Amino acid sequence: MAQLATAWAIFQGLLLEALPFLLIGVGIASLARWLAPGGAWLRQLPAHPLLGPLTGAALGFALPACECGNVPVARRLLAGGAPVGTALGFLFAAPVLNPIVLASTWAAFPNQPWLLAARPGAALLLAVLLATVLRLLPEAELLDPVLLEERRLSQPLAQVGLLERRSGLVGAIGAKVQPVQVARPPLQELLQHGSREFLDLAALLVLGCAIAATVQTLLPRNWLLAVGGAPTISVLSLMLLAVVVSVCSSVDAFLALGFAAQVTPGALLAFLVLGPVVDLKLLGLFRVLFKPKAIALTSAAAAVVVLVLGQWVNLLLL
Repeated sequence: MAQLATAWAIFQGLLLEALPFLLIGVGIASLARWLAPGGAWLRQLPAHPLLGPLTGAALGFALPACECGNVPVARRLLAGGAPVGTALGFLFAAPVLNPIVLASTWAAFPNQPWLLAARPGAALLLAVLLATVLRLLPEAELLDPVLLEERRLSQPLAQVGLLERRSGLVGAIGAKVQPVQVARPPLQELLQHGSREFLDLAALLVLGCAIAATVQTLLPRNWLLAVGGAPTISVLSLMLLAVVVSVCSSVDAFLALGFAAQVTPGALLAFLVLGPVVDLKLLGLFRVLFKPKAIALTSAAAAVVVLVLGQWVNLLLL
């Protein structure tokens, strides 16, 4: 009974913490759909392998949403025809590079200037590397089928042929035809679309929070913190803790402050960098963006990169 009460309390905390940011993200995505219904400006974003992810990451400075709120915004970018690398750079870097998270990190660790620079720098590097890896997959193997169809409908005919749009029309791929101008949606339609998107994402969020709360209850944190002084195992344990705890990136620095003295510097950085990219509640939200293969690849690549970064920091600072 005590474990059930603990799991319920953790579940409520995670859900109440994430829902406002999810609502903010859906609101930003709906506003973008209303201001630029055709998504023409999205297709003007750079598609360069490096400049694209960096541009997407830079968008995070203007958006006060954590990782949950960034998912609907990233989906809007992809559905509107933004380059994949740019959208992925935003998805993976913005949870750390947004103003709220930068301010909370500074407030939690004002006496550790290396961490104030290392966290956004590591998050930016991780985002670029993940975007590079995922771009190796064809879009048909990377993106969720529903999102892929929305994306193809938003592409100019010079880029995607009519046959690829599943419209039943016959057209030559590469034809120099201008895309049809899309009218601004009525407010009622915009609210209905936003409400459906919020409810769909909220259902996935509830499932992710339930899984995270259950795992946290069955796997006490002190087990993972007990090996905090070992250079390699500490990094691995804090990576696992970041995935299990699934706390929002806007407050994870204050949580990390509670055990910062018990763990190595590399483990602390690993906790603050991996959590905003891969955790149990976020993996469920990724289902509206990626196919399962791409989610698995994202998780594995992020774990490898963060482990290497944590080890490197420990070699420099220990």
